[in-house]
Amino acid sequence: MRILVIEDDPVLADGLKVGLGLAGMTVDCVDSCADGRAALATSAFDAVVLDLMLTDGSGLDLLREMRGAGDRTPVLLLTAMDETSDRIRGLDTGADDYLGKPFDLDELGARVRAIARRGLGRASPCLAAAGILLDPAVLSATLHGAPLSLSRREFSVLAALMERPGTVRSKAEIEDRLYGWQEEIESNAVEVHIHHLRAKIGREAIETVRGLGYRIRVTP
Repeated sequence: MRILVIEDDPVLADGLKVGLGLAGMTVDCVDSCADGRAALATSAFDAVVLDLMLTDGSGLDLLREMRGAGDRTPVLLLTAMDETSDRIRGLDTGADDYLGKPFDLDELGARVRAIARRGLGRASPCLAAAGILLDPAVLSATLHGAPLSLSRREFSVLAALMERPGTVRSKAEIEDRLYGWQEEIESNAVEVHIHHLRAKIGREAIETVRGLGYRIRVTP
C-alpha cells in the first residue's frame, strides 16, 4: 500500500513515515499544497493523509481541487482543528475520514487501511485467493491455514496481486507499491520477489502474462 502524507511539521512527517512504514506501507511525504498537487499528478497512491493547515494554503482547498478533478483517492484529514464544524466541513468537502491531533499511530494506521479498502470496494479487512489469506493489519499470512513467512516486500507484492484477483498488475504498478521516491529500484527487483513468492506458495499461484505483468490465480 502506497501512502502520500502531506504534512508541514517535519518531526510529525518523519514519525508518520516511520510508523506507517512499520505497518507495511510505503510512505512518501511532502510539506505543501504545491508539492502535494505535483505528487498526485505524477504518482498513484492508495490513500492520502492530509493536514489542513499547510504553509502555502489550506489542505481543504487541495481536497476540493482533487474531488473537482475527479480524483477519487481516499483522503484522511489530519489536523489540530477538531471542532465538530471542522469535521463536518472536511467530510462534506470529500474527505473519507478525519482524525484530530494528537492521535494514536495504530489508530491512524487502521483508519488508513479502512479508507484504502473502501476505495477498492472491498468490505473484508483480509485478502484471500488461491488458498492464501493475508491480514494487512498485522502483516500475517497463511497458506491453506498454515503460517506463511514473508518479507515485507514479498507481503506487499502479494497484497498488490490479491487486491484484484485475476487482474494483471504490471511491473511498474508493483514497483510503485514497493518503493518511495527516495528508494533505489533494482531493475529485476519485482522478478526476484515473484521468484521467492513462487517458491513459498507454489509456482502455479502467480501467473505471468507475457508483456503485461503478473496476476494471482483465481480458482473456480
